[in-house]
Amino acid sequence: MIASTNGEVVIINDGATILNKMEVLQPAAKMLVDLSRSQDAAAGDGTTTVVVLAGSLLRRSLSLLSAGVHPTAVSDALHRLSLRAIDVLHGIAIPLDLSDRDALATATSVSQSAGGPTRVENAKIVVIQFQISPPKADIEQSIVVSDYTQMDRILREERNYTLGMVKKIKATGCNVLPIQKSILRDAVTDLSLHYLAKAKILVIKDIERDDIEFITKTLNCLPIANIEHFREEKLGFANCVEEVSFGDGKIVKITGIKDMSRTTTVFVRGSNQLVIDEAEHSLHDALCVVRCLVNKRFLIAGGGAPEIEMSRQLVAWAKELRGMDSYCIKEFAEAVEVIPYTLSENAMPRVRSMLGLTLGRARSPTS
Repeated sequence: MIASTNGEVVIINDGATILNKMEVLQPAAKMLVDLSRSQDAAAGDGTTTVVVLAGSLLRRSLSLLSAGVHPTAVSDALHRLSLRAIDVLHGIAIPLDLSDRDALATATSVSQSAGGPTRVENAKIVVIQFQISPPKADIEQSIVVSDYTQMDRILREERNYTLGMVKKIKATGCNVLPIQKSILRDAVTDLSLHYLAKAKILVIKDIERDDIEFITKTLNCLPIANIEHFREEKLGFANCVEEVSFGDGKIVKITGIKDMSRTTTVFVRGSNQLVIDEAEHSLHDALCVVRCLVNKRFLIAGGGAPEIEMSRQLVAWAKELRGMDSYCIKEFAEAVEVIPYTLSENAMPRVRSMLGLTLGRARSPTS
């Protein structure tokens, strides 16, 4: 739980978010925050692990410097160890064939429909960013009505204007109309909704600007900002658009999109915004794992097992070296064990004692 100076309270278990929320001033600590941010951008996960590992390596570096080891020797040893560690990980990794779908699977706010039809097949969709309503007078202007006939004439003109817009929309063959939310006034009035429903056009109103961008990208079409630009070639096509019940609310689902771009929709639900944010973050991590899997196409064990094996092989390699390199690399090889030790701290004491025995046997196989 993090409480900021402006009173905002954040409850999260993501290391990158926690570090970003902290007001860090110390230069080395800022480097760790940047390291965590870089890890999040590159892999999407492991942000806490890199900080814990970097802290352990820095602690060993400080110990070496305090013992009188030259900084150049420490830096060279770290570089050599990093190259060797990568080779060790490649050696214990399991190749993955992406053509095997079973193995890959094993490894790895909604707008409102506003009246009218609730299901449209062979949908012709146009996304608009203007209001379907009569124009309003400017703030500095006013209209004076002296009798009821003038009022009736104004209302009749407004109906004709709205009906004209609906007829122009219907003439293009459009039968699904997503409308961007307007910050100035209602994007669609009750009268226009009535005419659109009579024209059997499914209206999706109050769509946020960010969602408009995603929808148009998915439908492979451009949003229309003016009724004069409303033409048939601006249509997007889908097999079916329908309003479906989902829990206590309803959503509008678009399926069978023709010429669909590379976008996907995932619907996340939760009891409150905190749960939804955590679910979204977990989903982001899972997708990043799949992305890394597609890029590298290798699998390694988890739970600190790779770090134990890496430490074992690096310690054995350090024994083959001579002089200061052997001493420094052995220190850094043992620093890698901070990951399984940290994991064991959250487990039972018995697990931690078993981990100590495991590491002892790994370092001395004959014991």
